[in-house]
This record gives sequence, structure tokens and C-alpha cells, in this order.
Amino acid sequence: MTDLAPALAEIRDDFLALEQPDRLELLLEFSEELPELPERYRDHPDLLERVEECQSPVYIFVEVDGEGIVHLHATAPRESPTTRGFASILVQGLAGLSADEVLAVPDDYPQTIGLTQAVSPLRIRGMSALLGRTKRQVREKLAA
Repeated sequence: MTDLAPALAEIRDDFLALEQPDRLELLLEFSEELPELPERYRDHPDLLERVEECQSPVYIFVEVDGEGIVHLHATAPRESPTTRGFASILVQGLAGLSADEVLAVPDDYPQTIGLTQAVSPLRIRGMSALLGRTKRQVREKLAA
């Protein structure tokens, strides 16, 4: 396994240390921890990209600051705790990483956190799409 950013590795290990039902509880906890969008994005939903692969309306926006640090912002409805939880895992797990570190996150990370038995493959594909779109936005920001 490739080196994984410490926060993502810790999140993965926390999930894998639990039994299946408890993993869903942890996912629900993550859903409650999704940060609100910064005010500058709340008034400009046109800046956010919809993640069409998600069953619920999920929107993301990536910033790469002047020092190359990535900031992922995401929004998902409270009525969609699975999707919110996945978005929160990525927002928290990618926080403070450099663009290169984000781009190095394995594409199969969503399959490694132990939820493939607990949630549908469609939901796992949604989380994979969240990660993929985040990486694409990072690459676009670096190219600009």
C-alpha cells in the first residue's frame, strides 16, 4: 500500500477497527461534522460543482492557496447522512495537504475504509467520484 496522508490513514484505521454496524455509526458522526460552506461560497452556488455520481445533491469547490495547500469545501443535505459522511471524510482527511499529496491519494481510498459491506456500491462510487472530482479540480487550479 502506498503512503497515505496521516489524517486519511487515521480515518481508515478508525473505520477498520470497528465492527460493521459501528462503522455506520462512525459514518453518521462524520456526517454531523461536515463544516458549513464559507460565506463567500454560500452566496455563489455557481462556483460549486455538482458531483453527479452521488445520489444526493453534493457540491464541491477546491481552493489551492498560494502555498500550494488544498482546501476542499463541500455541501450535502442533512437528510443524506451517508453522502454527507463521505464528503466530511474527504474534507477532513485532505485538510492541510499539499496539492501533490492530494493527487497522490489512491483512487481506491473509498474502498479501503471498510464500508463496502455496509453501503451500496452506488454510494461507494459516489465517494470515489467526490475524490476524483477533487483531484481534477486540484489539477485544473495548478494548471491555471
